[in-house]
Amino acid sequence: MGRFIGKRLFGIIPTLFGLILLIFLLSRIMPGDSVRLALGPEATPEQIVAMEEKLGLNNPIPIQFINYIRGLFTGDMGMSLRTGRNVLLDIKETFPATFELSLISMIISVAVGVPLGILSAIKNNNWADHLIRIFSLSGIALPRFWLAILLQLVFSYWLGVFPVIGRGTIEVANITGLRIIDSLITGNIAGLSDSLLHILLPALSLSMATAAQIMRMTRTNMLDQVNKDYVLAAESYGLPENLVYKRYMLKNAFISVLTTIGMQFGSLIGNAFLVETVFGWPGMAQYAIQGIMYKDYNAITGVTLIIGFFFVIINVIVDLLYGLFDPRIKLES
Repeated sequence: MGRFIGKRLFGIIPTLFGLILLIFLLSRIMPGDSVRLALGPEATPEQIVAMEEKLGLNNPIPIQFINYIRGLFTGDMGMSLRTGRNVLLDIKETFPATFELSLISMIISVAVGVPLGILSAIKNNNWADHLIRIFSLSGIALPRFWLAILLQLVFSYWLGVFPVIGRGTIEVANITGLRIIDSLITGNIAGLSDSLLHILLPALSLSMATAAQIMRMTRTNMLDQVNKDYVLAAESYGLPENLVYKRYMLKNAFISVLTTIGMQFGSLIGNAFLVETVFGWPGMAQYAIQGIMYKDYNAITGVTLIIGFFFVIINVIVDLLYGLFDPRIKLES
C-alpha cells in the first residue's frame, strides 16, 4: 500500500510540471500589457520598466519559468499584479470558500444522483424512468450560470427566501475557513443557518449537472448487474428486492460511479467560475476571473496549479477507495 501511494504521488510531479509549463506559456502570450493594466493609464514608461524589473518580466521567458519553479519550493507563487500580495496568500484566503461550495455541491449531487439512478434502473422503461432521464438530460444541457440566474430570480428576487449574493452576513469564527464547519465547532447556530441559506442556491446551481452525470452512470451500471448470476441467485432465494438492489447490486455497480464522483468533484472547482460570479461568492474561482481580466500572470498560474493538484489528489484517493468497494481489485495490478 505504501509503495502504491508513493508511486502515485511521485507520478503527480511530471503532471503538475507539464501543467505549470503549459499555463505559464499561455499566460505569457495572452494579448495585453499586464503591467500597464496594473499601474493604470497614468503610469509613466519609467514606472512600467521599474515594475517589470521588480517582477522579473524583463527576463527571457525560460529564465522567468526557472525563477517561478524555484519560488514554488519556498512557497512563493509570485506577486499578484492586482492585489500586490503573494498569490499563495490570496489563494489561502479564497480557496476555502470554493472548496466549501464544491463540497456541498458534491454532497447534493451524490444524495440526488445515486438514489435517482437506482430508482431509474428499478423502474426501467417505466414513466418514472422516463421522467428521471428527462431530468438528467436537462441537468446536463442547462448551463450552470443560466440555472444560477434562474434560481436567483425565483427564490431570491420573487420569493425572497434566500439571499442574493455573498457567503454570509453573520460573523463566524475563522478556524478552518469553512463557515459551516466553523459554525458547528463553535456552536454558532445563527451563523450555521445563515451560511446554509447563502450556500444553498449556489450549490444547487453547481450540482445539477454533476447529479445528472452520477444518475446516468448509476442507472447504466445498475442495469448491467440485473442479469448477473448472483442477482438471479439472490432473487431465487426470495430475498427482498430492496436488499438485492441496495446491498448487492449497488456495491458492484458503484466502482464506475465512484470514478465519476471523483472526476466530477475535481472538476467542480473549475466549474465554479461562473456560479461564483453570479452569486458574488468570494472564492478562488472569482479571484481567477479577476486575474484573467487583469492579465495577472502569477494569479492565473497559481489558481490553475491548485486546481490541477486538487484534481490529481482526488484521482489518487479514488484509486485507493477501489479496494474498499471491491476487494478483488489489487493495488499491485
